Amino acid sequence: MRGEAEARAAYGWSADAVLTPGPRGALGRIWRVDTVGGPFALKELFRDPPAAAAIDAELRFSASASAAGVRLPLSRPDMDGRYLHRTSGGTWLRLYDWIDLHPIDPSAPATPDALGTLLARLHRCAPPAPPDGEPWYDSVPSDWPPAAGKWAPLLAECLATLPALCADVGPADPATLLVCHRDLHPENILADPAGALVVVDWDDLGPAAPARELARMLFDWYCDDRLDLAAVRALYAAYVREGGPARLTGPADFTMLLGCRLNFLHAQLRTALDPAADPAHRAWSAHEIDEGLRLLPTRSQLAEVLTALRSSGRRRGMEERLRPAEQ
Repeated sequence: MRGEAEARAAYGWSADAVLTPGPRGALGRIWRVDTVGGPFALKELFRDPPAAAAIDAELRFSASASAAGVRLPLSRPDMDGRYLHRTSGGTWLRLYDWIDLHPIDPSAPATPDALGTLLARLHRCAPPAPPDGEPWYDSVPSDWPPAAGKWAPLLAECLATLPALCADVGPADPATLLVCHRDLHPENILADPAGALVVVDWDDLGPAAPARELARMLFDWYCDDRLDLAAVRALYAAYVREGGPARLTGPADFTMLLGCRLNFLHAQLRTALDPAADPAHRAWSAHEIDEGLRLLPTRSQLAEVLTALRSSGRRRGMEERLRPAEQ
């Protein structure tokens, strides 16, 4: 990595420490660091590092989540006690404990139940949070590029659907906001060697209505090539059973899903179409655009999920009312 010697000095690593590149995401790359004191995960952020207040909130919430049974890698400071280190090359570094992880199989029968249980634990220990003014999660972009290169035909089809799809997008009631992870897709919930779920990448932590995080999670995990309504019901049922506070009640609950998908697509288009952008970033963005256009939810899918959860909720209510008479 660029600035490797600077990273060694910042964290007190000897020359024997070995840095190995790992997966990258929209904002950064993970490096495995093997040291005499054990392995660590070093996150190199390309841009937009979290503010100091956000890091403080993350440290407090991760401690609460860990106490509630949520497994996650703990953040580690540099030699000066800082949890965010800026390099002379213009990137930022964050250090975490290393946990050997592997992807979860969404189609495994136990996965929806495990995911719903995990989210309920996160929401149960989450404190209230004031709005942060971040439009990414409760609004959609309007200034789409007029010339979108090879994506122009698909983007035109997408834009034609947005007025109806996003008709109910808007800010949440401030009284409903909790501190939330806000990015619980399959690359950020993984499994350790024993099969326990581990939540990583807490850089987007902030205020959100828990119902909106729940709605987004349902689509991030169970609407790829098709909508898996059985898994959606199972995840939702586990969340409710484990005491999760949110319930999906209407189209506005999909605001975070639509805001994140469309704002992310918009940002990747800007990067991919920018001739001055780093070629590696442009290539990565091009791949994400292809996937983002393919995975954009439809209004009918949103309606299907609401209908399925309402019907399953009525069945659970009837079962609970009948249970005493059966005993």
